[in-house]
Amino acid sequence: MKQQLEDLVQTPLPTEHGDFILHYYSNTLDDKEHLALVKGEVAGKENVPVRIHSECFTGDVLGSRRCDCGEQLAMAMQYINGAGFGVVIYLRQEGRGIGLLKKLQAYNLQDQGMDTVDANIYLGYLADEREYDVAALILQSLGIKSIKLMTNNPKKIEALTKLGIEVIDRIPIEVVANNDNVGYLKTKAKRMAHFLFNSNTKP
Repeated sequence: MKQQLEDLVQTPLPTEHGDFILHYYSNTLDDKEHLALVKGEVAGKENVPVRIHSECFTGDVLGSRRCDCGEQLAMAMQYINGAGFGVVIYLRQEGRGIGLLKKLQAYNLQDQGMDTVDANIYLGYLADEREYDVAALILQSLGIKSIKLMTNNPKKIEALTKLGIEVIDRIPIEVVANNDNVGYLKTKAKRMAHFLFNSNTKP
């Protein structure tokens, strides 16, 4: 069956980080509710700043200091607002794809000495279970020709490229580490090859 994506609702959304149009999507891949915050005219544009952000209830909503997710989301919105155009795609794949329950269980394992990778594996998952097919469909539906991806994750660049998205450049999105997330960030850099700690590497 052909993959289908439907943009069901578009509504203006003023935020503390700027004014956006919020798009609500349904799809036939995973039946989840994915979203996109769009700033300005992006159809037919090249070099569009894009952040593909995976849902993080604890970081995005509660302001958890165990990760860098909430700060990255705010930074992406601020950057795109300043640029005058761009997109934040909000994918509903909590906990790098393992869900909120398992993510919280992984937190407890981390408190017992495991790092984030080993905790996921102990629970029977890969270090990163996320997929980006829906994100690629959203970018295509918006008519974007090429993007500058706001990420520290090289695998995200690789995945999007394989899905036919032209990634022209990478925009680093690093936050200042704190005592609660420095180990988590070091694990992402050492074991998941994320570009962190002031790396300027490009795709």
